[in-house]
Amino acid sequence: MTDRKPPGVTFESWVDKQIREAAERGEFAHLSGLGKPLPDDTAPYDELWWVKGKMNREGLSALPPTLALRKEAEDALEAVGRAVSEAQVRRVVAEINEKIAAAIRRPPPGPPLNLRPFDVEALLADWRASRDKPTDDGRNH
Repeated sequence: MTDRKPPGVTFESWVDKQIREAAERGEFAHLSGLGKPLPDDTAPYDELWWVKGKMNREGLSALPPTLALRKEAEDALEAVGRAVSEAQVRRVVAEINEKIAAAIRRPPPGPPLNLRPFDVEALLADWRASRDKPTDDGRNH
């Protein structure tokens, strides 16, 4: 659609011709949204709908840094629960503790952090205790 509208031709008829020719060439046959319903139009209008959609498709987050760190701390605790060795537990806790300590030294913008570095030994004790619990079949983890 790099052609310029010729003088003397109405804009609508020129656009209609461009669309008709593109359809005849099959340029609309394999569009990504073909056959899919339109998004819900009953929601209130949001000026940043396209930004939010792009961030969602790209897997990006718009959390303030403090909330993102809180989420990362929660994920780290879950990773500790899934860890297979003490070394892995120590590594996960050391990484998140380093980030928490940096945020305490220089608070990022956003809501209060409300986090302290985790006690590695306490988490290891909990991790060991969860490994010593017998399973339903009577065996230990």
